[in-house]
Amino acid sequence: MAGGGVVHGPVGVAKERAQQYKGRVTPFVVMACLVAAFGGSIFGYDIGISGGVIRMDPFLRKFFPVVYRKNNSQNQSNYCKYDNQGLAAFTSSLYLAGLVASLAASPVTRKHGRRASIVCGGISFLVGATLNSAAVNLPMLFLGRIMLGIGIGFGNQAVPLYLSEMAPAHLRGGLNMMFQLATTLSIFSANMINYGTEKIKPWGWRLSLGLAAAPALLMTIGGALLPETPNSLVEQGRAEEGRRVLEKIRGTNDVDAELQDMIEAGELANSIEHPFRNILERRNRPQLVMAVLMPTFQILTGINSILFYAPVLFQSLGFGANASLYSSVMTGAVLASSTIVSIATVDRWGRRALLIGGGLQMIVCQVAVAVILGVKFGGDKQLSKEFSIVVVVVFCLFVAAFGWSWGPLGWTVPSEIFPLETRSAGQSITVSVNLLFTFAIAQSFLSLLCSFKFGIFLFFAGWITIMTVFVYVFLPETKGVPIEEMILLWRKHWFWKRVMPPIEVAAEGGPAEAELPDTRL
Repeated sequence: MAGGGVVHGPVGVAKERAQQYKGRVTPFVVMACLVAAFGGSIFGYDIGISGGVIRMDPFLRKFFPVVYRKNNSQNQSNYCKYDNQGLAAFTSSLYLAGLVASLAASPVTRKHGRRASIVCGGISFLVGATLNSAAVNLPMLFLGRIMLGIGIGFGNQAVPLYLSEMAPAHLRGGLNMMFQLATTLSIFSANMINYGTEKIKPWGWRLSLGLAAAPALLMTIGGALLPETPNSLVEQGRAEEGRRVLEKIRGTNDVDAELQDMIEAGELANSIEHPFRNILERRNRPQLVMAVLMPTFQILTGINSILFYAPVLFQSLGFGANASLYSSVMTGAVLASSTIVSIATVDRWGRRALLIGGGLQMIVCQVAVAVILGVKFGGDKQLSKEFSIVVVVVFCLFVAAFGWSWGPLGWTVPSEIFPLETRSAGQSITVSVNLLFTFAIAQSFLSLLCSFKFGIFLFFAGWITIMTVFVYVFLPETKGVPIEEMILLWRKHWFWKRVMPPIEVAAEGGPAEAELPDTRL
């Protein structure tokens, strides 16, 4: 397939059939999506648990004694108590391993199905949890983190794809967000666990890290019991089996239109030998841009800085040890509840409205925190009780905005926009970019906090402004568009239609170029 000009050969879906789709929301598809969403719980649990563990004194004394002594020093700046690259590496090493694993997961997901990657991810995370809870030295601790990262790489690569392919088009946003809901509930659960294990000395940190095995076990068992998606079965040449699964999840035998879209997409997918090379072609340019920028922007909201280091951050801002953990529990609860708002509204209001509205709210919150800390906090000064409460409230408003916008949609949009032939590769790129920036922020945030002080929040506010404008200008609305017809959406967009090459569809009377009506959004 040529990189530019007219596209010849198999073209995938070239005709809209969405109006012919039949079926309803069946208990079977809801249950499958709920079980698959457990894959998000391993990601969320680690985000929530890490920040609490790295401020537990027994853990610091055993593995990072330099940080322990610095934390108990009266001469250390509040902003710099936890500034240590080794400690940051404990958090960030997982995401570097996940980055590599997500790329390795792509051929597994494509050739062997989405379930295979889900099971592989669960097993790897289970091994990592065991190693971490039993760690006696730094090499064992970091090996456990690497295994956890491999599990997250496989899980995050496969689960959003599974949810997008199983869900009916009109509910795809809400069902896909079950992944983010599982993530946020696990963050909240992890914060609650840390709040309890903090009091169990000296081995409470082992319990916190070891309980990661619970979501990993659920993910592994769930992955083994789930049906494969019909899209993946068709891609593997098992069209009849794909039809049976499609009839079951749609609750009707009249699935010809949807199946035909899958077959056409499957024909193109099977003609592609190198998906990562194909994804660089002009016809995939819009999706590639979104696969890179959506996860980049999601991390540059600054959310992971708050979620990773919430206890450390609040303690650095002058909260007591118990108060800091309590505050992080509160933000975790807000994140989980706000995700439910997104699930309820995304297929009614659309992706763009939530992303833009959430972006505006996050900008206001980041600027407000920067102003409060710039005026009332710094160096050796502590926040007053009144301003401490205001900071927590503003943080909660920020987390809420993220929870109903960029949190779930940063995963949902990239997982639903790729054609079948590059879907697995595209999701690998999305996960890799997400984990690359997660690694960078996790590794650098404590140093940035020490250097930038309150300016770190203005840094994130600037990025949120850029991403909000980007969505307004460049992201078309994907609400209600069937996943195998998403390729046609870009040809209607005012900007991307100039980038996409024309499709030449073979017909009896000769070739004809496919044309679609113009639309700005």
